[in-house]
Amino acid sequence: MSIVKINVLNVPAEARETLEKRFASRAGAVEGSDGFEWFELLRPVEGTDNYLVYTRWRDEESFQAWMEGPMKAAHQGGTDRPKPASDSSALWSFEVVQQASPKS
Repeated sequence: MSIVKINVLNVPAEARETLEKRFASRAGAVEGSDGFEWFELLRPVEGTDNYLVYTRWRDEESFQAWMEGPMKAAHQGGTDRPKPASDSSALWSFEVVQQASPKS
């Protein structure tokens, strides 16, 4: 079954709009990657400053290939690269053991 990677980004209130705009401008950056299955950017509603970046992959190898290729290239830059919108992050990893979809 698939794997899920959740990047937990702590984003101060004043940087939320910046983060969301940056993700909107990267639309399509991961969608063509081999093994990619799903992406969601989840905005906190209450009680936390943590955004969740949810990605789902066919397997760990597909995720690692993306991390070492397109993702690494996208995050490299010179001294003019903008400051990150988040002040900290953590990566959570899960295996999908059950799933359900709406009945038609």
